[in-house]
Amino acid sequence: MASKTTLNAKNLEALGVETLAALLIEISMGSAAAKRRLRLALAGSQSMAEVAREVRKRLASIARAQTWIDWRRVKTVATDLEVQRRAIVETIAPSDADEALETMWQLVNLAPSIFARSDDSNGTLMAVFHQAGRDLGAIATQAKPNPQHLSDRLLSALQAGDFGQSDGLIAAMAPALGTAGLDHLKTALVDLSTAPNEKPDPVDHVILAWGLNGPMYEDEIYGRQRGFMISTALQDIADAQGDVDSFIAQQSQASRSVDSVATEIARRLLAAGRAQEALQAIDAAEPNPFDAFDWEQTRADVLEALGRQEEAQAFRWTCFKRSLNRDHLKAYLKRLADFDDLEAEEKAFTHAARFTDVHAGLEFLIEWPALDRAAKLVMARRTEIDGNFYGVLTPAAEQLADRYPLAATVLKRAMIDFALEQGRPNRYRYAVVHLIECAGYSTRIEDMGPLSSHADYLARLRADHGKKVRFWELYP
Repeated sequence: MASKTTLNAKNLEALGVETLAALLIEISMGSAAAKRRLRLALAGSQSMAEVAREVRKRLASIARAQTWIDWRRVKTVATDLEVQRRAIVETIAPSDADEALETMWQLVNLAPSIFARSDDSNGTLMAVFHQAGRDLGAIATQAKPNPQHLSDRLLSALQAGDFGQSDGLIAAMAPALGTAGLDHLKTALVDLSTAPNEKPDPVDHVILAWGLNGPMYEDEIYGRQRGFMISTALQDIADAQGDVDSFIAQQSQASRSVDSVATEIARRLLAAGRAQEALQAIDAAEPNPFDAFDWEQTRADVLEALGRQEEAQAFRWTCFKRSLNRDHLKAYLKRLADFDDLEAEEKAFTHAARFTDVHAGLEFLIEWPALDRAAKLVMARRTEIDGNFYGVLTPAAEQLADRYPLAATVLKRAMIDFALEQGRPNRYRYAVVHLIECAGYSTRIEDMGPLSSHADYLARLRADHGKKVRFWELYP
């Protein structure tokens, strides 16, 4: 049974209204955010209209502000905006969708002025505006405004979306826009694409940047930004309308040979039941050898949709052998008959154990997981292990430590040796922890095999690195 001093609603209710009111006043002293929440609660006790008035008043105050929002104040501002957003969604919208729509537009339209005077490197403010955009779509669906008027307001928001705050807005608003609104927006965007590159309220014609072909002026930069916005928006409209050809039309011939673009085109064609065209689209691009999974997965799906299952399976296996990507192997095994998958899995483990990059092979076996195979790999190829790969070795050692302490010792010693031999003082404290852990492992190892005992290893470290005072000061 919970104590009567536990902070929960039932115990607080027992304090009585007067005591709680006094506590709230005390707690809110010095906290503008807490005071604003209390005012909203008081407004809600009177009427929805009063809540709307309070929210609009606060949003107008934020719009007038001009002070710089550094990283220390970002969270405070985001919390303030989030309070207003929730009030619109949870209090105003259920009673008056039209009022909620207008108020949410007011919040969304704050984005340009806020981002122009803030440091939102962590995306804290952006997350609030993206959620507000999704809310805007839901409220608009409830309010059912004139689709063309809604389209015009959306176009204005897109034109002001230089910071990316309007990403996803068309998808969110599509249900409320309907066919009429989306067509109206599409026409407006096409018309805008032919208009002169003149930024509203232009400053003097000055050089803002230097490109490959010389200086770039404000109107030129604005034109490029506007062109990107229009192209992206037309793609979003095409997706909302399920118009694959319109989506493809927004891609230049050059961009269609880029693997990421070819993948997006192929996925849409495949979803539309146009698998043969999807194959042509995906094969029009060469995959990035360092980040090819999406392209490879899509191509395999396309081959399968064409009824070329054996070819798709062979392609998946080839991709796995090259990259050791677990998802490729899972997709490959999933399509095999019983028992065949076990044989293929063993074949994959053998390939990983012999993989050119020992660290990639180890990472795969640890994450699969196949810890027994990972331990064998460590012991068989211990001389190839580079202690600088701590991002792979540390989690691998932690996974192996319980059942395979000898293999874990190999990995820990590799990181210790690297830190000391390369003279990396910033890693000494980690190396000391590894050394202490190796001492613990040694008590559970009956046969050290090719490794020296922990005592001998420690003696070697003292002999070879005794002058590294900073390390030994950390060692207990």
